[in-house]
Amino acid sequence: MMLVEETSVPTEALPVQEFRDHLRLGSGFSDDTLQDSVLESFLRAAISAVEARTGKVVFQQTFVWTVYGWRRGTGQGLPVAPVSELLDITLEDAQGNAVVVASSAYRLVSDANSPSFKSTSGTLPSLPRDGSAAVRFVAGFGPDWGNVPADLRQAVLLLAAHYYEFRQETTLSEGCMPFGVVSLLERYRPMRLSAGGVA
Repeated sequence: MMLVEETSVPTEALPVQEFRDHLRLGSGFSDDTLQDSVLESFLRAAISAVEARTGKVVFQQTFVWTVYGWRRGTGQGLPVAPVSELLDITLEDAQGNAVVVASSAYRLVSDANSPSFKSTSGTLPSLPRDGSAAVRFVAGFGPDWGNVPADLRQAVLLLAAHYYEFRQETTLSEGCMPFGVVSLLERYRPMRLSAGGVA
């Protein structure tokens, strides 16, 4: 399986000014924006870390997810959340010949934690021998910082500030996420299902 971002988060969507205020950096000077590219890089790093820890996409983006077999014949869970739109599913054989599956053959099952799609006719279309399926979908809380839940916004700012404060560190001695960030992310932690229930 492989998940690829088709679109990236535009710079103007990032809360650079809010992050600058969070760090209590000086303002009113001609070089106020001198560090913006550095602040942006720490914000992007923090967002990536939060997304990796939670399985939640902060800003709305388009993804392509390539799979080589369905986990269940009747439906398939998606790797991240929240998912707002399932754009298309393309089947490709070993020779590179591609066929787009009719959108009437499946439907998105929205879920804040475990979104999926299901067949509308009983079973999902069979994948070609040695072939794959490319699933394109839109995931994320929204296009703007204000669409992101408040606790995730705070976690991103805290973690970005941690990266900023320890930017000279070359070792992992301070490597774990700060406790405050972990606490904010705890309720978003993906649940794993085992034979006996939730793990």
